[in-house]
Amino acid sequence: MMVFAGISIALLLLDSRMHALTAVRQAVGTVLYPVQMAALVPRDVVLGVGNYFSSLSALEKQVRDLKHEQIASAQIMQQAQLNIVENNHLRKLMEARERVPVKTLMAEVLYDTRDSATRKLVLDRGMQHGVELGRPVIDNLGVVGQVTRVFPFTSEVTLLTDEEQAIPVQLLRNGVRSVAIGRGKSGTMELRFTAPTADIQIGDIVITSGLDGLYPAGLAVARVTLVERNAHGPFGRVVCQPLAGIERNTQLLILMTSPEMPARPPSEEVKTGRKIAGKMAPIKEAAKEPAAGAVPVPAPATPAAKPPASPLPKPAAPAAATTPVAVPPKEATR
Repeated sequence: MMVFAGISIALLLLDSRMHALTAVRQAVGTVLYPVQMAALVPRDVVLGVGNYFSSLSALEKQVRDLKHEQIASAQIMQQAQLNIVENNHLRKLMEARERVPVKTLMAEVLYDTRDSATRKLVLDRGMQHGVELGRPVIDNLGVVGQVTRVFPFTSEVTLLTDEEQAIPVQLLRNGVRSVAIGRGKSGTMELRFTAPTADIQIGDIVITSGLDGLYPAGLAVARVTLVERNAHGPFGRVVCQPLAGIERNTQLLILMTSPEMPARPPSEEVKTGRKIAGKMAPIKEAAKEPAAGAVPVPAPATPAAKPPASPLPKPAAPAAATTPVAVPPKEATR
């Protein structure tokens, strides 16, 4: 051991002084390089496998995070789009509020009723907000329905397409009046009591007539989509599609006051004739006084009851006067 240690020290001194072992060192390094690389292969494999799995887990986590961010971004985008649509709808409702000549109240749709056989909505406004029974409900496009039930904080609206809902309407083109009645689940309306010869065409706009004193005149209701002529009956069949957003609205307007209607004219007194002996007789005008200088003409005498025959002879009649005598119109002469 001491010998080898001495040899090592001598080689170190020789190499440091004379650089005699540089070539030997390079040759030994070249020969041992493959051995070194072979010895490092297991370490590289272990490190590579570890890095692979760590990178794979990191990538998977990054993908999950990106997916979550994408979902959150999609939700934010959808909410933004919903807000844009809602803002546009609210802006249109505000414009419709300015056009309507009566006071309105904005309400939000809470939910649909559970009864599938009816067409109704529930709003977040009730008696505490001044909502009354029978108030019309509209949107920016036209009439939606009518308030049929009122609660303290909510109210129920029956849509125009409900079978029990009717509204007086007229055609915008020519003013033909009719009554629009809902058809239930079909989501359409029908104009009842229309003559087969009525001037109704497909595409005509139907508006409120205002004759009921509840709906203001001129509100859009529906568009005519079908006209059937009935030659064998007194009426035809006219089907309409509502113009308002019956099934897609989230905010609506409630008309809080009724339109101002002109006062009714005073009723005229009916003149009746006098009753004479249980029968109606016409009213006669009072006799007019004769004008100055005119010759009075005697009125026709009314026949009087004939006196009973007398056995005594009648006295001679006096001579007729030359001057005509006026006889009162109601004096009976014998």
